[in-house]
Amino acid sequence: MSGADSGAAGKVTATAHGPWPGTDPLEAARIIRGELGGPHLPFLAELPARGVGSDALGRTAALLEGLAVDVQPHGWRLVDRPGQDARRARSALATDINVLADVAGTETVSADALKIQLRGPLSLAAGLHLHSGERALLDHGARRDLAESLAAGVGAHLRAVAAAVPGARLVVQLEEPDAAAVLAGTIPTASGYRTLRAVAGSEVTGSWRLVVDALHAAGADEVVIAVPEVEAPLERILAAGADGIAVPLRALTSRQWELLAGAVESGRKIWAGVLPVEDPAAEPPPARTLAEALWRPWRQLGLPASSLGAVRLTPAGGLAGHSPTSATRVLARLTHAADALNQIALG
Repeated sequence: MSGADSGAAGKVTATAHGPWPGTDPLEAARIIRGELGGPHLPFLAELPARGVGSDALGRTAALLEGLAVDVQPHGWRLVDRPGQDARRARSALATDINVLADVAGTETVSADALKIQLRGPLSLAAGLHLHSGERALLDHGARRDLAESLAAGVGAHLRAVAAAVPGARLVVQLEEPDAAAVLAGTIPTASGYRTLRAVAGSEVTGSWRLVVDALHAAGADEVVIAVPEVEAPLERILAAGADGIAVPLRALTSRQWELLAGAVESGRKIWAGVLPVEDPAAEPPPARTLAEALWRPWRQLGLPASSLGAVRLTPAGGLAGHSPTSATRVLARLTHAADALNQIALG
């Protein structure tokens, strides 16, 4: 896995999760690529403010191979044939990729990598509904079909993105916001009166491995699975063959930090959510404060400064609730924090 193998030898870099404010993909692409120039990692923005089909769930569901979706009052639903909502999602994604190609084509020096975001198979199953109105997560066969359909559908998407940024390495962030709840059995049923049975850990690992392997086979240089910090299933992410873990730092336990240290020592990437973004009006913490939030536990775990190249700094969440100005400020603060950590690594 070239992304994992090369991480510890490089520099601390910055990126962000996919959600971005506004409705203009051209403005988003210019800001993101302007702020996250080399060695940092620009990304293809998600613009949920555009409405149905530009949300994270619908965007990924539109890529499914052999399965169709539409929107009902309770949310996205699996259906027999694609409808207007799925076409809208595919059209918005195609527009975003075309805009990316235009922006990248005007750059004197283009970034050597690009990140795309996909909703992972667990959160797809938790978010999509069956004909009955119940969540697909309820049905073992539906969960299996979704994982297989996602694995089959990612190749065409990666090829389209690769054509937009020729020569750039592709990095994929699999977003699994519902992973812990799926494993714990706390996802509510459609009625809300009970919860769905927990999914076996072995099935979770297998679903992730299926999609991770498909992404690597389709040309992804690096695949990272992103989860919230509470009850984050770090061991299962590593067992699934992911090149790295993306997780906020604010509430990690000592045990979780130890697992992250082991991941770094085995050549995996850590995407560290160091910057809180719940309050768009708040001034981001100073770069040195963000750097210390990572460096302090790093040092306590006995990890050497020379291994900081395994780290990418991110916000603790998406930036769709911010203004473009505020979101831009977040990216700038992250790159400055990465510079601070690189100074520490240099001694």
